Amino acid sequence: MSGPRRRVIHTAQALVDEVLEVPGLPRRGQNVMATSARRYAGGAVNILLAAARSGATCVHAGAHGTGPNGDLVRDALVAEGVTLSSPRLRDLDTGVCVVLLEESAERTFVTTMGAERCVTTQTFGSSHPEPGDLVCLSGYSLLPPVCDPLLAFLDGLAPGVEVVLDPGAAFSALPEELRAHVLARTTVWTSNAEEAAAVTGVEAFQEAPAQLSALLPESAVAIVRDGARGCAVRLGGRTAYVPGFPQEPVDTNGAGDCHTGVLVACRAAGMDWAQACRRANAAAAVKVTRRGPASAPTAPEIDDFLAALT
Repeated sequence: MSGPRRRVIHTAQALVDEVLEVPGLPRRGQNVMATSARRYAGGAVNILLAAARSGATCVHAGAHGTGPNGDLVRDALVAEGVTLSSPRLRDLDTGVCVVLLEESAERTFVTTMGAERCVTTQTFGSSHPEPGDLVCLSGYSLLPPVCDPLLAFLDGLAPGVEVVLDPGAAFSALPEELRAHVLARTTVWTSNAEEAAAVTGVEAFQEAPAQLSALLPESAVAIVRDGARGCAVRLGGRTAYVPGFPQEPVDTNGAGDCHTGVLVACRAAGMDWAQACRRANAAAAVKVTRRGPASAPTAPEIDDFLAALT
């Protein structure tokens, strides 16, 4: 594609992750002692950092607050060269997602709501998307109070703006009319196998993209990943399997976000879908060997990982 560089714009909530490592979840009403506690900028930050580290020009179009949580989010984004297009909100701080990380690498989440949920159509519009840009949205943004201004923003996008939907666990529980509205405007679906199965009823991740494509515009792309097994991508009536790179995980928190961030960065750079998926699979494989949700590798680190396989 000629002309200005394509951007990755994310509309989802930027939060602070409070990660507590625990041996396992306690029984209801009981207690467990955490072995460590860390604070990270999370939510949409994870995807944006992964994309920026793969060379994308990135913009966060969501709201952010005033206070220590908002400062942590802004500092993390600015450090990676990510632009925040909307001004900070006064007198309200950014919310927190408490992550209980078990020794098995399984995660459980409890999320508060703060400044990141106080948005308008103008908040998202401050990013000024142009044809060729990739606008990312999360299924968690399709809940009140974010849903209505986000839909108005989506409906006003110019032709040629790519809409990348990361449905999350929330999407399948939304009203059917709302899901259909969003899917009609989605040009790229990217999710894990469980999220795809919740919408299609098909548990095999290599078969789910074909079912998803029936719900999307004709030219849309459907990508379904399944951890170390890799991902399947559906485009132009054909499904291709892109194998993964199994690793011994120490922390899977943020692995899906890492995959999505590298995927959209590669597409913004003009790579074909198979190449973008392969690099996204490699990035997620590196990430699960590192602690912390925002520990996506850089483009040279992905290059080194892939080179070591040959």
